[in-house]
Amino acid sequence: MHANGCEMILDRFCKRSAGCCRFLPLALMALLVTAGEARAATPNNHPFCKALATGKLHASSGAEMWCFGPQPNGPNATLDLRTFAQPLVVGFASNNVDAASLSEDITPSGGRAAGQAETSIAAAGPYVVEGWNDSTGFFSPCPSPDNKEELSGFGFSSNGGKSFTDLGGPPNAKCATWLYEGDPSVEAYQVGGSTYFYYSSIYANVTGTSYNAIALTACQVLPGPTATLSCSEPVIAGASTQCLSSPPFRFCSFLDKDFMTIDKARGRLYISYTEFGVTSSHSPDGQIELAACDIGNALGGPGPIGGTPAAPVCENGSAASATKPPRPYFIVAPGDNVNFCEREGAYPAADPGKGDVYVAHEYNWGTDEFGACESVPHVEEVDFTPNSCLTLPTASCSGPAATTSIPIVSTDLTEIPGYNRGIGNDFPRIAVSDAHGTVSVVWNDERSNPQADILLQSLDLVTLSPVQSAPVKLNNDAHIGTLHFLPGLRNVDANGNLNVSWYDRRRNPNSGLTDVFAALDVNPRTTSTPTSNTRVTNVATDWLSVGSIIVPNFGDYTDNFIDLLPGGGSTMYAAWSDGRYNIPQPFCAHEGVK
Repeated sequence: MHANGCEMILDRFCKRSAGCCRFLPLALMALLVTAGEARAATPNNHPFCKALATGKLHASSGAEMWCFGPQPNGPNATLDLRTFAQPLVVGFASNNVDAASLSEDITPSGGRAAGQAETSIAAAGPYVVEGWNDSTGFFSPCPSPDNKEELSGFGFSSNGGKSFTDLGGPPNAKCATWLYEGDPSVEAYQVGGSTYFYYSSIYANVTGTSYNAIALTACQVLPGPTATLSCSEPVIAGASTQCLSSPPFRFCSFLDKDFMTIDKARGRLYISYTEFGVTSSHSPDGQIELAACDIGNALGGPGPIGGTPAAPVCENGSAASATKPPRPYFIVAPGDNVNFCEREGAYPAADPGKGDVYVAHEYNWGTDEFGACESVPHVEEVDFTPNSCLTLPTASCSGPAATTSIPIVSTDLTEIPGYNRGIGNDFPRIAVSDAHGTVSVVWNDERSNPQADILLQSLDLVTLSPVQSAPVKLNNDAHIGTLHFLPGLRNVDANGNLNVSWYDRRRNPNSGLTDVFAALDVNPRTTSTPTSNTRVTNVATDWLSVGSIIVPNFGDYTDNFIDLLPGGGSTMYAAWSDGRYNIPQPFCAHEGVK
């Protein structure tokens, strides 16, 4: 599967930097697609991409886009409309909204790009931002209207998620040499009477002359009858720490699967991600790192290293240069240079009271079928780092203060019908509850169901001692073989409880028909499965009948976000990739929760 349509980044090398191609070896030149040629099945020759193509590593949808470009795939079954005759389950079903515009998916040359998937969302009062991977960027030149050339897209709502304006891609004046390449994360921040959103993404150099990065844009809400966002140029938050060979063409370590959390009380923004190195001594199978950004003080003024809400200052990104890659700000989990088992899918959570940071990731994903890793336990790892370690500009500790591992049964050897990557992931999602003294992790797990259940394991803050003696199942159906996949969890509600959403096929277990369901108001210390789940979607997607040019077609994560209301209570915003139009689109729904 990975070898089909694999050419995006080398195509861009020659299209956007024609002079660089004459310096490449003939063997590498044979892999390139020049500006006058049609797109062909030629891979990015980066060692990381070769490992993906052979199946030795797995990575995110954004990494797939960077390595392989558009990967056309289409329906392989017909839609059976009789399945929609089943009664609807009430809940979120009245307010499903497409956060994108179908008209934005049309390239400047007039072609439609079918692949808007992998969502993240955040909200503050009436304002909501949803982000997604946007395949329109594959076929749009730099610059294009609304920054269509970017492979990261986003939409803005000023009416609480009832409708959205598709804003295209984030601003990027350097699009001839750098591009947002997908894997979005969105966060919200209110300070000094203003509202800000942060949008992070993979940010890759497309000329092969510099490092790769994770970048963010800072967007301020401009209120009014036609409220909109004013967004900054990219801010480098994390950069490659290793490069091989010399310009004009070289391989640098690849940064993947970024996700953000904010310590609002201290004006800190953290981004966890995986760095895939380019030598065996530098974490070729992934090292989990943390970037730290100063977004100002409690009044909105400059913070400890000069950052403000509209102009963050990040370490290690601020130290990056084309000739001297920086050290990572903080290494959460070093690469496994003994067995070379992969680390991937890191998500962070900041304790709003203490400012401590917890990061969860999956260890031995994809590599559990190779060599020594076949006998290495497959786990969700959780790491705790106290706020006292996370000083700016330099972290004062060399690693986490506590680490624990939760054994799992993975979906990474299971074929998931309708999921065009085939096998799944079990990336853990994480949230801190000061009210209950817990940090909680959720993931999909196959120990009792060959198509996975959604499991919860909570841990005591700081010590990471398990709260439950065994993980708790959150989906309350019990049909063996029913898919439950890609849970979303970010933060807790006003009562400190969890609200978790996921893809679910309970209404049509033996098909590709997929809904989103949620478990609402879950006490993190519970030891029993919720008595009810709530359906989020009002139309099921038959993923066997959806055409897409990205892999995976509905992304490798979903998201939700809890907005705490000033007078008490909370609103939950769920985001997922939806195929009701027979192409992937980023949808949103919201619901009041306790």
